[in-house]
Amino acid sequence: MITHVTEETFEKEVLQSDVPVLVDFWAAWCGPCRIQGEILDAFDKDIGDGKAKICKVDVDTEHNLAFDYQVMSIPTMIAFKNGEVLTKQVGVRNESMLRGMLGIA
Repeated sequence: MITHVTEETFEKEVLQSDVPVLVDFWAAWCGPCRIQGEILDAFDKDIGDGKAKICKVDVDTEHNLAFDYQVMSIPTMIAFKNGEVLTKQVGVRNESMLRGMLGIA
């Protein structure tokens, strides 16, 4: 299940997660973000429970998180593991690319 996170829930949901986390920085008005959202919905179903987690951050409401992670363009995907950034990529990514970012087969 994709989790929408805020500044208040980011640490618990992302930084303290026991599994790798892919965070999608997006906005409702962004066309490519909507395409990425559809890919993420399918990807979330494919990875199942326990391998990884997907979270979304709305840059229009969560300015501080976008600033903290230097999100300049959307969609931006950032993969986290053990509270650390693994990789950051800008633009729409397919499922294979998302798996690579998270380091899962």
